[in-house]
Amino acid sequence: MDDDRSQLANALRQHLLLERGFGVEAYPRGGVVPAPAPLPSAPRPAPAAPAAAPAAPPIDPTMPESLDRIAAEIAACRACGLCAGRTNTVPGEGAAQAELVFIGEGPGADEDAQGRPFVGRSGELLTKMIEAMGFARNQVFIANVVKCRPPGNRAPEPAEMAACIGYLHRQLALIKPKVICTLGNTPLRAMTGDPKKGITSVRGQILDWNGIPLVPTFHPAYLLRNPPAKKPCWEDLKVVLKVLERTAGRP
Repeated sequence: MDDDRSQLANALRQHLLLERGFGVEAYPRGGVVPAPAPLPSAPRPAPAAPAAAPAAPPIDPTMPESLDRIAAEIAACRACGLCAGRTNTVPGEGAAQAELVFIGEGPGADEDAQGRPFVGRSGELLTKMIEAMGFARNQVFIANVVKCRPPGNRAPEPAEMAACIGYLHRQLALIKPKVICTLGNTPLRAMTGDPKKGITSVRGQILDWNGIPLVPTFHPAYLLRNPPAKKPCWEDLKVVLKVLERTAGRP
């Protein structure tokens, strides 16, 4: 009897963590909890002509390898055509010695405007996912495959990814995370070098990148469009926690 109660309590706790991680904060008294209404699409003003990118600071050639040095090089980068339309570069942010690194596709409009990764609606959901796992956002590192916004938020092209991926590799070499979590098809393919890999066939599996476990899952933007995918995504995040030998919601 005690074992049954313990298993039931654990299942309820995991369910509540899942709901909290994806934005459910309160429940009505009695009855069935209704499914959350889909998030309305916020109207966006007509796009203005992109502002000229700010002048990049000069790079000190004597500066040792660091995340700051990589960010300075990214700010000065003209290796592909994405530099022409950017407002800001988005090198990534977070803890310099993070156990966990999340990798997305590329900056969107909000990220390009602020120079920070995952700050729009997808970023809000990613932050909730991170917190449900037991981390603060500033305890992980968040980056993208490309560091400048592709026009119209399209997927980056192979040549653009090839021109930019070296920055991400250098960041990972410095951070030395215990696990990498890729978000969506583009970072999965970029990190594995396989342009045919699909997220639905490998999500939640433990892959390898240069000796570091890599767990693919869905992109938060996909979860916003397809709420039923939140449950399998949470299962993927529990695989990440298992690699880290952590329990959801606990440090």
